[in-house]
Amino acid sequence: MANFSKSSVPRFSVDVYQNEYLPQGGREVNAIVTVTATGGGTLGSAVTAPHLYASGAGPSAAVVIMVDCSGSMDYPPAKMHHARQATAAAIATLRDGVRFAVVAGTHVATEVYPGGGRLAVADATTREQARTALRKLGAGGGTAIGTWLRLAGRLLASQDVAIRHGILLTDGRNEHESPDDLAATLDACAGRFTCDARGVGTDWEVKEVTGIASALLGTADIVADPAGLAADFTGMMETAMGKEVADVALRVWTPVGAGIRFIKQVAPSVEELTGRRSEAGPRAGDYPTGSWGDESRDYHLCVEVPGADIGQEMLAARVSLVVPQPDGGTQNLGAQGLVRAVWTDDLAASTAISPQVAHYTGQAELAQVIQEGLDLRKAGDRDGATTKLGRAVQLANASGNAGTAKLLAKVVDVVDAATGTVRLKAKVEEADEMTLETRSTKTVRVKK
Repeated sequence: MANFSKSSVPRFSVDVYQNEYLPQGGREVNAIVTVTATGGGTLGSAVTAPHLYASGAGPSAAVVIMVDCSGSMDYPPAKMHHARQATAAAIATLRDGVRFAVVAGTHVATEVYPGGGRLAVADATTREQARTALRKLGAGGGTAIGTWLRLAGRLLASQDVAIRHGILLTDGRNEHESPDDLAATLDACAGRFTCDARGVGTDWEVKEVTGIASALLGTADIVADPAGLAADFTGMMETAMGKEVADVALRVWTPVGAGIRFIKQVAPSVEELTGRRSEAGPRAGDYPTGSWGDESRDYHLCVEVPGADIGQEMLAARVSLVVPQPDGGTQNLGAQGLVRAVWTDDLAASTAISPQVAHYTGQAELAQVIQEGLDLRKAGDRDGATTKLGRAVQLANASGNAGTAKLLAKVVDVVDAATGTVRLKAKVEEADEMTLETRSTKTVRVKK
């Protein structure tokens, strides 16, 4: 078992980076909003007492691990062996007092441990019991991921805890339920728990796994070699154990005549939030960000304001952070950032682009052109794919995104990174292409 030390509640701060100057009649204001939580648990450590924002005095977290046990998990047999080992490693990483359960997923969902619609309380005894139960996991049946998530949701909903989290592993496509069924399940689970999703091997569908993680505000990744599952599961669980504040929302207020064009997370990965708004009173809306530990994230906010004359200025938006309360209200976390608009006839001031906005605009475009390029490549449009992936190489090079540049180099031969001149490789390993697609939304932070 990992040794976790007690820590204090995180403190949140909000910083805004923008060029507030607009030309006469200018109506679009862009800003990068950096949210930082400090002073709480770090990755790999977490509080041992109930969290400030938890209701009641119960344990602070509950986790359900969903393991694909469909027939394909037996090809090769080592895949299921490594899945059992990885699940055991994740359970070993749980801190004492955390509630947990294991679900076997096929075309149905089955409780593996502890069973009976319950969750176990992590301690030396239950960890050993869970490891014993895992030995019985075998492969057989189909794949209906929505049933796994629905069972996990019911188990997690039964717990009065601050943090509810799922870990989902699959090795195949969701062939035994319709896309509409899975979408309906994700809609029902969104906001009720977060979930990290992993695809093992290369026979699963990237858009399904990344879609699950996106809808449930978790992370997605590929583990091409099943031997890497234990390390990956341990890291995921350590991160989950570092979360201390759940259901944090960005609350954005805009004045009369102004409105949100879009808001998206841009670091550590690109995640569209615009369509997830819930109304929060006059001219204010909440955008979900999930659970937080010691970490920092960047958001790109674009506000449309009324056109104005030279010399006028206004508050274009106010950004704060809130968490839900047991009585149905919200608690403000005491951090706030202001986005301003100032109209000027200074051409140099009004045409300058904030370095932070420029950087993350490029990172968002990078994620988009990788997806478009890979889709064109699969469709047989080599010229279109070359153009898009060449632009991706250019953007990755310009922004210093070395990780994405390295992944791109496994799909294209780079002739000139600065100009984006590339050639599609004649043969690409499936794992390399899937890794690039899965990790395409990961970004590098701007140097502020």
